[in-house]
Amino acid sequence: MDTSHQRALPTITVEPTSGFAAINLRELWHYRDLLFFLVWRDISVRYKQTVLGAVWVVLQPFLTMVIFTFIFGRLANMPSEGAPYPIFFFSALVPWQYFSSTLNNSANSLVNNANLISKVYFPRLLIPLSSLFPTLVDWAISFLVMLGLLFFYRFGLTWNALWLPAFLLLLMTTVLGVGLWFSALNIHYRDVRYVVPFITQFGMFVSPVVYPSSVLPERWRAVYAANPMVGVIEGFRWALLGKAALPGREIFISTAVALLLLLGGLFYFRRAERHFADIV
Repeated sequence: MDTSHQRALPTITVEPTSGFAAINLRELWHYRDLLFFLVWRDISVRYKQTVLGAVWVVLQPFLTMVIFTFIFGRLANMPSEGAPYPIFFFSALVPWQYFSSTLNNSANSLVNNANLISKVYFPRLLIPLSSLFPTLVDWAISFLVMLGLLFFYRFGLTWNALWLPAFLLLLMTTVLGVGLWFSALNIHYRDVRYVVPFITQFGMFVSPVVYPSSVLPERWRAVYAANPMVGVIEGFRWALLGKAALPGREIFISTAVALLLLLGGLFYFRRAERHFADIV
């Protein structure tokens, strides 16, 4: 066959980035099939050959709610802002479990995909980005349990619930920003994988999961809201439990910090990614 008149295939040269390179959204969109594959693979592995499957997704937070309700709701008599303590606690546990599980997956995502990184080129950002979506399945199941608890306690939803997608977006922004930092750091320092579970366990008690932010003195609440999960959790509680006052200051501060974490994480990730294939 005469190939002299065939159009030559384009030559693509892949070079490491220097300094901070802007995120190429067009390139990310071009590799959207790979993103879908990574997400579907993680979902399949998560539920494949499991005995309890989705039942465990319900059982784990439910048993956690029972234990924490007994310890903090009954023994410690922790305030719950007029709501039954089980739904007060569970309304915070739903976003917190998503944050904790997704952060652990994101921090280890690059190391777990070392073979893929070292063999082919694709935007490395897709790997930590793909960690956001498999755990959304768990979040959705836990959210259904939350609705069941609201029905059991005859606690109806209000128009505040329309803001839930916005607070879910803030939650995903927060975990992506933190996850970018830890995933890139884990390439260089492998003991990061042991630090992340401790941070998530410790973070549960420095976030308003088992107690409301109102237990803190007024002068410290703005500083406390520098923890971006404060705005996320208080936002979820406001949307689900129909609290009259929107915690606007806390949400504004937490949103600003979450965006700074995301921008800083993108900056560090883009600077570090040129060495990923060599180190991993």
